[in-house]
Amino acid sequence: MTTRQVTPLAPQASVVGVDIGGTKTHLRLREAAGQRDLVVPTGDWRHREWQRDARSLLELIARFTNDAPLAAIGIGAHGCDDKSECEAFEDAFRSAGPLPVRVVNDAELMPAAFGLEQQIGVVAGTGSIAVCRTADGEMLVAGGWGWIIGDEGSAASLVREAARTVALHLDGGGSEDDPLVRRLFASLEIPSAARIGSRLGSLGSATAVGRHASLIFDAADEGSPLADAVIKEGGRALADLVARLRLRGSQAGSAVAGGSVIASQPRLWNAFRAGVAALCGTEFSLFLHEGPPVEGAIVLADRLAADLHASPHTAVS
Repeated sequence: MTTRQVTPLAPQASVVGVDIGGTKTHLRLREAAGQRDLVVPTGDWRHREWQRDARSLLELIARFTNDAPLAAIGIGAHGCDDKSECEAFEDAFRSAGPLPVRVVNDAELMPAAFGLEQQIGVVAGTGSIAVCRTADGEMLVAGGWGWIIGDEGSAASLVREAARTVALHLDGGGSEDDPLVRRLFASLEIPSAARIGSRLGSLGSATAVGRHASLIFDAADEGSPLADAVIKEGGRALADLVARLRLRGSQAGSAVAGGSVIASQPRLWNAFRAGVAALCGTEFSLFLHEGPPVEGAIVLADRLAADLHASPHTAVS
């Protein structure tokens, strides 16, 4: 299932949703008259220091909204990887101004966009991670270790595994005619088999490595068994993140996946579905969020605005 309609709880309230990614930040203003968006490089404002980041983001939001009165802000933040970090960022916003702000990990925007409470959010984009909350609000996280050692099923990890698969294939006397071999060498400009590892390492960052992920899916479309195996293993590894959270106490009965890779590549989504069915059972529900994650941030802001409006002791300016 890929769509789910969430009815706003405070439809007349002006709210802002923010999806803070590793490379870009997506802001959305929702007001009674409609909505509008702004996308900026995260590096333009984020400094990785809570107080400074809160002030910078509030200034960015003020410019974006032309200082319009807001009821609440919902934020999904890449890098807020446990409850204490989310709370630290929220505290920084409280210190910076009176506007109500809710901060979650960016993976939590996926189930939020579907209106699903305490369910598992899975991101498979440049990186990968799975996150959910328990009934008492504790945050459970699996994955998210970075592309060098983890982030299975992400763009960068898929390229890493493709390079490893090709190296082992050639080491065993395999043919260079396989589409994955040809496409990997061409895309990464690898001069010889001996330079596979050094060339991959020279790219330097998850973003730079992940840009080459499409070569794997193109190779699979050409009939490469090597590429097909890389994709299936990536989907299975993403499914394992879900299974780990359930083993650690999550009572979730569903997961919502999203991110640039899994939302655009049906092969990875199908591999993930097969993996979840094998590890969690066919009764476990899966949803694919194909829209921008900022939709979930708007849902969080809308709920916060509705909760504050319902409280007789809280005034929202």
